[in-house]
Amino acid sequence: MSLLSLVARASITVQLVMLILLAASVLSWVIIYLKYDVLKNAREEALRFEDQFWSGINLADLYARVKKNTDNECGLARIFVAGFAEYIRVHKHATNNAEMMLSGVQRSMKVALAREEERLDAHLSLLATIGSISPYIGLFGTVWGIMRSFTALGSVQHASLAMVAPGIAEALIATAMGLFAAIPAVIAYNRYAERVDRLSISYENFAEEFATILQRQSQCLQSDGGDKCDEGASVSEDKI
Repeated sequence: MSLLSLVARASITVQLVMLILLAASVLSWVIIYLKYDVLKNAREEALRFEDQFWSGINLADLYARVKKNTDNECGLARIFVAGFAEYIRVHKHATNNAEMMLSGVQRSMKVALAREEERLDAHLSLLATIGSISPYIGLFGTVWGIMRSFTALGSVQHASLAMVAPGIAEALIATAMGLFAAIPAVIAYNRYAERVDRLSISYENFAEEFATILQRQSQCLQSDGGDKCDEGASVSEDKI
């Protein structure tokens, strides 16, 4: 009783279950590979942008540099562009209300943050679905195969283990395939969900810090008549 012969001798229903589980397993591995690449790039991009942001570069210069590569930027860069673009818009309208400026910047960054979180969460729900339902699909195939084996025993007078063993073995293959599809999907989902949570927290912290810097810069420019404020990341009024 080889594995291939058991699969070939299985009923159409059990074979269909095995085919579904095989497709689910392949799909889960594709998602695992793609999400690994996306989350790895997002982490590296966040670290790279934070190094630039806290290097003491003028924020207007950083905005101009990032704006040129908007299509290739993601994560913190897009949140930064959204917040600073709103800051420039408010500044050009000569709005001296720091609270209004801060509120507008926070709303813009909140929208950008939601989009980035949505991008990071993409396809994770499908991975969780595969991990949760694959064992049940495999169990359905197993139950169906065992029912078929015992039904066949009803038509004979003398039943033996040799008669029922192949049917039970081919039915249990469905359960094994269900676990084979589910276990990697569950492990990857838990791991990736943790990474997404960490990235989301770092995005939120950056948005809060950036909003605070812009608020202090706005107050500093108003009180000092445009003099440069003492911040690690500064804004030159003449470059906005």
